[in-house]
Amino acid sequence: MESTGLTANELYTITSAIIIGTLARILTIKEDFRQYPSYPNGYFIQIITGFVAAALGAVAIPALLSKNFVAVTFLTLALQQFRDVRKMEKESLSDLEETEFTYRGKAYIDGIAKTFEARNYLAFIVALVTSLTISILQNALNLDNLWICIAGGALIGFALLYYLQRFTKGKTIGDIAEVKEGKVVVKHSSLYVDDMYVSNLLGTDNAEKLFSEEGMAVVIYPKENHFRINLDNFGQRQAALFEACRALGVKRYQFTRKDYEDGKVMITLVPIKRDIDAFIEAVKKCPLLESTKKSHAVMKTNLKG
Repeated sequence: MESTGLTANELYTITSAIIIGTLARILTIKEDFRQYPSYPNGYFIQIITGFVAAALGAVAIPALLSKNFVAVTFLTLALQQFRDVRKMEKESLSDLEETEFTYRGKAYIDGIAKTFEARNYLAFIVALVTSLTISILQNALNLDNLWICIAGGALIGFALLYYLQRFTKGKTIGDIAEVKEGKVVVKHSSLYVDDMYVSNLLGTDNAEKLFSEEGMAVVIYPKENHFRINLDNFGQRQAALFEACRALGVKRYQFTRKDYEDGKVMITLVPIKRDIDAFIEAVKKCPLLESTKKSHAVMKTNLKG
């Protein structure tokens, strides 16, 4: 009676592919000024889902080589799992909307959820290609040294990871616009930034004094006229406002307005932390949302780095 157990080589292949696929997910987890995913629980959840994605990719090739075609059908679980990751992120961020300084907005939440789903696909593909490379080196090229095969699989896997990272890397506001400090002026209960009207909601003396003494603003100038398509999008402006509020905190009031003549966008608030450099950096690093209409120049990816 034939044994249906794994051979030593298959076990090493699967284990190596899982490790490399999981490492790929770990390397794509970034905790920057946006603090998302949060540490440590957010990290732990993403690493575990990345491990599962890598495991699904790692076992596919050995299953095919052993002619266990029925076992390959479990790959459909991968698609469901990745969709669940996206759904989970959307629900989690939507539930937190009422607790933030200002709303992220549905467009930003959708973009974040898509990113986390895509990064699990990345772990899956890296593990799959690593497993495939090791199997080809072992069977097609008849290499006897298992460690050379594993090293070859790791090299191909990490090279693929590099190019997939470059391909999926999104643009930021800083790529398409200049962000500069704006001058805040309060005139007769009305708020202006660089002579651009913002609001007339400062109806009390305390509000006027607060904004006059502690208000800060930045103005976003599109580098080219067609970049206004992105910056004029309400979801994009809401995302930039959210990142500014998240970075600096909000003591009171936050506004965003756009100029219909030249396309510049203004963001102003009374922050808890008064740091104009951090304000500018937060806005510049705000990602461009995939839901906004982008030109070919914005979408162009530099795969060579």
